[in-house]
Amino acid sequence: MQKCKTLKKLLAVSAVAAMFSTVGVHAQTPAGAAQNASSVKISSGDEKALKDMAQADINEVAAAKIAQSKAQSSEVQAFAQQMAEDHGNALMKVQITARQKGVALPTQPDAMHMAMAAKLEKQSGSEFDKMYMENAGTKDHKMVLSILQSDAKKINDPDVKALADAHTPVVEKHLKSAQQMSMQTDMSAGK
Repeated sequence: MQKCKTLKKLLAVSAVAAMFSTVGVHAQTPAGAAQNASSVKISSGDEKALKDMAQADINEVAAAKIAQSKAQSSEVQAFAQQMAEDHGNALMKVQITARQKGVALPTQPDAMHMAMAAKLEKQSGSEFDKMYMENAGTKDHKMVLSILQSDAKKINDPDVKALADAHTPVVEKHLKSAQQMSMQTDMSAGK
């Protein structure tokens, strides 16, 4: 009986000690991680590349969300769904890397894309589809590809380089899909 009480006390003390030592480890980990993140200073080119990738992803996701609810064509809806998924996933990766590097990213579409969103909201039917594909589909992806290629020349950080290298083929694929869809639309409209 005495052994049982002693064993219970020993187990209780061990559990409490383990709990406090775990709390101590958790309390130290974020501070250590924050120190590491703040001590890692990336170049202005790396920071610009992260911000540009995030901005592009944010712009595409915002436009895609509008298109998912307003597009008339099932092909445009499918394209918008793909944009939301691909750019949403890419944005999460950029955010993780930016957090590790101590870089603050944009959180909403830029002024040009907010203006485009306002114009898109006013459109409907095939006019909406055409405007979305021309702007978010073709023009934006051409612009983003150009920015990615320009930023790539100034990237030093291997993590940022890996992100840019992963973004580029996806943007190229989106551009090619958008151009093919535009050609099909033009052909079916008799242009």
